[in-house]
Amino acid sequence: MSLLAELHPQAHRIAELLRARGEKIAVADGATGGLIAASLLTMPGALDFFVGGGVVYSFRARDVLFDLPRETYKGMRGATAEYALTQARAIRDNFGAEWGIAESGSVGGSTHPTGAAPGTSCVAVVGPDGFETYGITETGSNDRIANMEAFTRAALDFLAEVLTAQSGE
Repeated sequence: MSLLAELHPQAHRIAELLRARGEKIAVADGATGGLIAASLLTMPGALDFFVGGGVVYSFRARDVLFDLPRETYKGMRGATAEYALTQARAIRDNFGAEWGIAESGSVGGSTHPTGAAPGTSCVAVVGPDGFETYGITETGSNDRIANMEAFTRAALDFLAEVLTAQSGE
C-alpha cells in the first residue's frame, strides 16, 4: 500500500471535521516535504477545507511564505515548539484560514542548519480564538525516508486529535 493510500483515512477524518465546522486549514510542511498537504489533498473537493500552503525547506522559502522579519526567528531553533508555532500562526494568517499546521523537523541523513537532532519533529496546530498546541515526535533514527513518513503520520494523527477535541466529539 502506498503511503498516501495509508494516510487517506486519516485525511478523510480531518476533512470531515473541518467541513462540519465550515473551517479551512493552511499547511506549512517542513521535514515532511509536502506529505501533510499531499495527504489532505487526496480528498475529493479539498477546496472545501484546504486553502494552501507550502514546503518550508530553506530560509528563503520561510521568508517568502511567512513574510516575517528575520528578527522574528532570533534565538529560535528548528524542530521546537516556538519555531513551529510561529510558522503555524503565519501560514494560517497569511492564507486567511481558521487553522494552521506547521511541521519543523530534522529527518536525518545530513546536518540540520539549526542543529536539531535527526529524528526529531515538532508539529504545531493553531486555530480560532487563540487556540495553540504542539506535539513532539522523536524516532531516534537517522533514516531520512522513514522519518519523513513517521513525521507525516504523527502530524496527521495530532491534527485529527486536536480537531476531534475541539469539536467536542
